[in-house]
Amino acid sequence: MRRVLIADDELNIRNILEFSLNAEGFDVIVAENGQDAIELARTEAPDLIILDVMMPGLSGIDTCARLKRESATAQIPVILLTAKSHREDREAGLAVGADQYITKPFSPHTVIAAVSGLLSVAR
Repeated sequence: MRRVLIADDELNIRNILEFSLNAEGFDVIVAENGQDAIELARTEAPDLIILDVMMPGLSGIDTCARLKRESATAQIPVILLTAKSHREDREAGLAVGADQYITKPFSPHTVIAAVSGLLSVAR
């Protein structure tokens, strides 16, 4: 079973994503912030990570950059979720190593398609 780590400070978003991914057969682990996401990525070895960009403390951009600098987590695909839809924001996310950038509001089907696509490429 493929494991997905979700890090988002909004409980509703975490719940929607967790429910949707579980329904598609993914094993899901959740974090409320970037620091917890980094620790879980190190210990749980997820196959993919979904990060909210605007989390308090360590942002999703900073979290992604740190994950991509560590050899143990550098190869894990990352999807960034955000309400920021400007081209510059997207470019900043991709510049730190994110594989996908999805803007809110989003359909859970969009996220599932992105997860499935990235995991099929990662195999």
